[in-house]
Amino acid sequence: MLSRSAAVRWRRAYRRVVRSAFDTVPFYRERWALDGRTDPTLVPGRTGALDGATDPETLRRTVVDLVPLSGGSTRFDPVRGLGRVLPRARGPRAGTLVVVVDGHACAPPADLPRGLRGCVVDPDFLGDPDSAVLVEVTNALHRGAPVLAVGGDKELARLSAALPESLARRLDRLPRRTLSELDAGPYGVLHDPLLGYLGAFGECGRWHLDTRNVYARSTKGGLAVTLLTQRSPVLVDVLVDGGVRASVDTCPRHGTPVVSL
Repeated sequence: MLSRSAAVRWRRAYRRVVRSAFDTVPFYRERWALDGRTDPTLVPGRTGALDGATDPETLRRTVVDLVPLSGGSTRFDPVRGLGRVLPRARGPRAGTLVVVVDGHACAPPADLPRGLRGCVVDPDFLGDPDSAVLVEVTNALHRGAPVLAVGGDKELARLSAALPESLARRLDRLPRRTLSELDAGPYGVLHDPLLGYLGAFGECGRWHLDTRNVYARSTKGGLAVTLLTQRSPVLVDVLVDGGVRASVDTCPRHGTPVVSL
C-alpha cells in the first residue's frame, strides 16, 4: 500500500498548487470563486459543477489567463514529462536516440535522462527522404546505435514504413496511449496532448503515475490531472481526454499510485 507519509506528501503538494493557483492565476481565481470546487473547497458552499475540474478546450481558449500574475509561458508542451516516465516504461540505454513521432510537438523533450538524445518528427513529413530527422535516425541505425521511437500505433507504423526494412527491424518502439486507450502493455506511456506524459506501464502490469510531477483525482467530470511542478501555464484539475472515468488506486507490488479504467 502507498505509505501514509507518501500519500500525505502527494496530497499536500497538490493542495499547495491549488491554493497558489487560486491566489495568483486569473483563470482559477475567477472560476473557483464563482463556481467553486471540492477537495479542497475554497469558497464555503460552492463545490462546482465538475468539482472544479475543467475541460482541455476551455483551457486552450483561455491560455493567457493560465499565466501567474508574476508572468510566464503560454506554451503547452505535449512532450513534457517524457524523460521522467521513460525509465519505467522501457529503460533505454545510454546513447539512445529518442524519436518522438508527434505532429503537435515543436521541440524535443527537455527532460530526458543524461546520456539520451531526443528529436521530434511530424508523421506527415516522413515521406520526405531528405528529412533531417529521418536522416539522423537512418544514420544512427546504420551505426548500430539504439533508437527508441515514441508515438501512437499509426505514427510508429508510418516511421517504420519510411525506413528500409533492414533498419526498421532494429527500431525499438514505445507506444503512446491516451487514458481511454489503456491496454495490457507490455510497454507504453500514458499521454495527454495538453498535459504531456503522465505515467508509464510498469513490469507489474499496471499504469503508474509520475507522482513527482502529476496528481490525479476522480471528479464528476472524470479523471482530473494537475501538473505539480509546471510553473506556467498552470494546469490544475484538467479533465484528461475531455472527461474519462478512471480510478486512482495503489499498486500492491510497488505501493505507488496507478490508474485504471
